[in-house]
Order: sequence, then structure tokens, then C-alpha cells
Amino acid sequence: MSNERLYKMSFGKLYPLYVQKAEKKGRTREEVDRIIAWLTGYEGAALAEVTRDGTDVAGFFAGAPAPNPDRAQITGVVCGVRVEEVADPLMREIRYLDKLIDELARGRKMEKILRKPA
Repeated sequence: MSNERLYKMSFGKLYPLYVQKAEKKGRTREEVDRIIAWLTGYEGAALAEVTRDGTDVAGFFAGAPAPNPDRAQITGVVCGVRVEEVADPLMREIRYLDKLIDELARGRKMEKILRKPA
């Protein structure tokens, strides 16, 4: 899939895939929502709205109410690509979310996923 196609895709189509991936591994929708809230600032009604109203992926990240400054701490590989080396800022944001959902599905503790100090 090209970057432009991904950017124009409705976030409402991706969100259930994130939830499905987490739930297959025994995690919950609430944990996915908590990750999204930590990363972007979307919570509760605001998150429900962007998953329902057709907001595209580019608009989802551009309109994020409170992007977390600690998201730069997210490192590692997603789909064979090092997250911290992604040059395109929008693609890096998408990869951050992908990486956090992967960590959730792999059973990592929420405190570690959300980069909280020990």
C-alpha cells in the first residue's frame, strides 16, 4: 500500500484492526484506547468521533489534541523498519502507534508500553 493511500484511509477502518490484534492476544479495547490517548490525546468521545466520522489517518494525527512529547522514546522495528529512522513525520506517527499496539499484543506491561519510569 502506498503512503498516500494509507494517509487517506479512514482511521475508523484501522481502529478495529488494532483492537482485533490486541483482543486476539487477550488484551482489551480499553488498553488500545489508553495507548491512543497516551500517544495522541484522543480520549472517550473524541476518539469515538474520529473513528466514526470518516476522519482520514492524516487528519487523525494532524488533529491530535495532545501529541505526547515522550513518543520520541518509542524505538524498535515494525514491518522491518526502524521506527526512529522513518523520515516522513506522518509515517513515523503511524509507526509509533503500530509499535505500541505490537507491544500490547506481545504481552508487554502497560507501564512499559507507555514509557513510564520504573
